[in-house]
Amino acid sequence: MNFDFTEEHKLSRNAIRYFAEKEIAPLVERAEEEEEFPLELLPKMGKLGYLGMRYPEKYGGPGADRVTECICMEEIAKVCIGIASSILVQSGLGTSTIFDFGTEEQKQTYLVPAIKGEKVCAFALTEPDAGSDVKSIKTTAKKVDNGYVINGTKTFITNGPIADYVVVVVYTNMEKGIKGMSLFIVDKGTPGFHCDRKISKMGFRSAPVGELVFEDCSIPQRNLIGVENEGFEKAIDTLTQGRMLHAARSVGLARAAFDAAVKYSKQRVQFGRPIVKFQAIRFMLAEMAMEIDAAELLAYRAAWLNDQKRNCAKEAAMAKLFAGEMVVRITNRALQIHGGYGYTRDLPIERYYRDAKLCTISEGTSEIQHVVIARELGV
Repeated sequence: MNFDFTEEHKLSRNAIRYFAEKEIAPLVERAEEEEEFPLELLPKMGKLGYLGMRYPEKYGGPGADRVTECICMEEIAKVCIGIASSILVQSGLGTSTIFDFGTEEQKQTYLVPAIKGEKVCAFALTEPDAGSDVKSIKTTAKKVDNGYVINGTKTFITNGPIADYVVVVVYTNMEKGIKGMSLFIVDKGTPGFHCDRKISKMGFRSAPVGELVFEDCSIPQRNLIGVENEGFEKAIDTLTQGRMLHAARSVGLARAAFDAAVKYSKQRVQFGRPIVKFQAIRFMLAEMAMEIDAAELLAYRAAWLNDQKRNCAKEAAMAKLFAGEMVVRITNRALQIHGGYGYTRDLPIERYYRDAKLCTISEGTSEIQHVVIARELGV
């Protein structure tokens, strides 16, 4: 059993880290303050293949493995997890269903431009009355001549306010329950479709989130992804793939907070010596390092299993659950080490602290991850 990253993985990490520090870091303050994703990043990232790490070269991606994709997400989140969130949707949730189940026409029309950074995408599942309980969604698509008519509302949709297209989960036959769900692509500007409002958040402020409304929205037959009434398992598969990326994202944020805490503890002097010399601080840092390493191992184990084409639903849920809860604890301790200065907006620690909580909520709450793990255990 080898726990080392390959040389290719190490080179990828160095390249992505350099890009994140050089191109993303200078944009973070403005993006967070204005609650806007810096769209100028997308073509730059697309040119380097960072918006579709696992997609093959024929579609504009580098054809990297899932481990490399996690490395990319970790390094970007270390600089800004809000920006990483929008990129995760761009490179995963909003494109993977099209890559895995879409037609060649759909791939050329939507996947390729998204990988290049020419189109922004979103994935719309959550509704005002349906979050964890996916089967309770109310959005429907009624079959008509040459297409479908969609009605319903989606909320908390990352990239929703800026998306050029949205992959939306709907019922095409409510009587069949989850066996009657389908996936569709809806383009920006389609009559009857609009972003009703942009949602302001406590954290992840540079990842725009919105509420999407479909009112007698007519779309052509060609916008159906895969087979009608077979969308539920495709959507769940997409979410499962994303969980290891969410874990890596949480690891990146935790490392940023940990590094800041170590640096500050060496500089801050109290009672005649740096506070890192006090046992309380040293033990706190030791526990933080241990938890981050544990989360990293869970995340990359799930990614490795996915690369081996092995079932990793349990491992991905474990990684997402542990890493999400871990980053809340790490940012809390990091802020505590910073004391009063950490509570001000002069330092990024307060942003890390605010951002961390969403890691236990988005794309499947911690409670839902417990359900998934228990189910996979057969209990």
